[in-house]
Amino acid sequence: MKKRVRLTFTRRTIQMPVTYRLAKDFNVAANIIRAQVAPNQIGKLVLELSGDIDQLDAAIEWMRSQEIEVSVASREILIDEETCVDCGLCTGVCPTEALTLSPETFRLQFSRSRCIVCEQCIPTCPVQAISTNL
Repeated sequence: MKKRVRLTFTRRTIQMPVTYRLAKDFNVAANIIRAQVAPNQIGKLVLELSGDIDQLDAAIEWMRSQEIEVSVASREILIDEETCVDCGLCTGVCPTEALTLSPETFRLQFSRSRCIVCEQCIPTCPVQAISTNL
């Protein structure tokens, strides 16, 4: 099973080797989707966790016990087609190519199944046509 989670670290927990502990102690694989981490500051990490459902739940419970804020992501990217000007800036930052421009029409195409909700496209959009559902 896979779960996408967003972790928020305090200054006290920022140095903790979380992905190592997830693999070693819980047999959970952690794919880092997005990271904003700096020493002695608040950090944010978006992970896709893979493993047995019970191990995933135990790993999430452990992270919360370590004062790491964990939110399970059920969000998705939304595109306001009326606001979008099809400039293609978002396609350059999309790591999975969920956002592409049609070679025939030069209109933005969004493949929801490829999207990992890394949110890199949101600040890139000059007309703020991209958002999340939460």
